[in-house]
Amino acid sequence: MNFKDIPVSPPGTYTVPAGHGNAARVAAGQKVKIINTHGGQALDFWALCVGDIGEYLDVLATRAQNLHLNPRVGDVMWSNRRRPIARLLEDTPGRVHDTLVAACNRERYEVLGCEGYHRNCQDNMVEGLAEIGVETESRISGSWNFFINIQLNDDGQTMTLEEPEGAPGDYVVVELLLDAFIAFSSCPQDVLVINRDNVVRDFCFELLKEN
Repeated sequence: MNFKDIPVSPPGTYTVPAGHGNAARVAAGQKVKIINTHGGQALDFWALCVGDIGEYLDVLATRAQNLHLNPRVGDVMWSNRRRPIARLLEDTPGRVHDTLVAACNRERYEVLGCEGYHRNCQDNMVEGLAEIGVETESRISGSWNFFINIQLNDDGQTMTLEEPEGAPGDYVVVELLLDAFIAFSSCPQDVLVINRDNVVRDFCFELLKEN
């Protein structure tokens, strides 16, 4: 299938199951409300261009353009081809939404000492996209990490993993600026401090109707 033939996802609320992924196709101008349903859950997010999924939201390019370690309301997120791809419109809690750490992958859990397969965000991205017909083996490590609380220490060199500060119902609203496939992962991290109390929870996103 030509990816352009995949229909735009209808407005409504979609669940991302705990430790798994989900995805949708959206048109430029679509606003997406991303809700930390239970609070304390880390949410990984990607956006890939419909015309060429080799172009995607790039947190490195975004940091270089905005000169912010973490996006602020009004900031534009940039693609790896230096085009505006998304904008952060609302952030009810005003939390840290990290762009510093890579999305976890299966090798990450091997390094952490896990035996056997452990669910992970990069596979969740691929699986979520596959469910809407976007088949890819490319795993993008640079996710936009909502509610992941990574603190830069006073020495300006080291970082600390902190529990998420998000309360139940906290949300952000993102506007897509290009036709895009958006993918989400409910981060399965239960070894390090990323999710509150190392518990993995579901969350939801809402494709908003135009006013």
